[in-house]
Amino acid sequence: MHRLDIVPTGREVSFREDEIIVSKTDLHGIIRYANDVFIRVSGYSESELIGQPHSILRHPDMPRAVFSLLWETIKARRELFAYVVNLTRSGDHYWVFAHVTPSFDLQGQHVGYHSNRRVPHPDALAAVRTLYASLLAEERRHPNRQAAIDASTALLHQQLRAAGTGYDEFVFGLSRHTRLASAAA
Repeated sequence: MHRLDIVPTGREVSFREDEIIVSKTDLHGIIRYANDVFIRVSGYSESELIGQPHSILRHPDMPRAVFSLLWETIKARRELFAYVVNLTRSGDHYWVFAHVTPSFDLQGQHVGYHSNRRVPHPDALAAVRTLYASLLAEERRHPNRQAAIDASTALLHQQLRAAGTGYDEFVFGLSRHTRLASAAA
C-alpha cells in the first residue's frame, strides 16, 4: 500500500504507557529498524517498514514546520523532543512524544537517527493541538511547499518568542506540567 493512498479515518489509536516505540533510520530517514511496538501500532509489517522513508507515517495534520525544525536539529547532531501525530497503515492516527537523536558508529561517524516514542499526556496534547492548528492554517495559505514551510516556521518562532520560550522549553514545560498533574491525581 502506498502512503498517498491512505485516507485518514479520524480514529485515534494508542499504545500502553509502559511501551516505547523505537525506530532507527539512516541519514536520509530510511527505516533500518522497527521494534515490535512500532510494527503493531503502525499497522505495517516489518518488511513493509524496513527500507521505507520514516515519512510513510506522516499525517496530513502534522505541520511541516515541526519536521523542518526536527531535521535542522538532528542534522546538527543535537537531540530533539517533539509531539508528533502519525498515520497508521489503516488511516487511523496516534500521537507520540518523540525523542530523536543522532546515531554514531564506533569511529564516531554520524550514521543515522534513533527515535524513542512514548504515549503523550492528554493535557499536553491540548496545547500542542492548538499550536499545530495555527501552523497548519498558515501552511495552507501558501501555494507552494517551501513557502508554506518558511511561513509556518516563522510563525512557530514568533509564537514561541511571544510566549517567552523556545521549542525545547515549550515541550519540556508541557511535560513537566503533565507530570505534576499526574502526580497530583
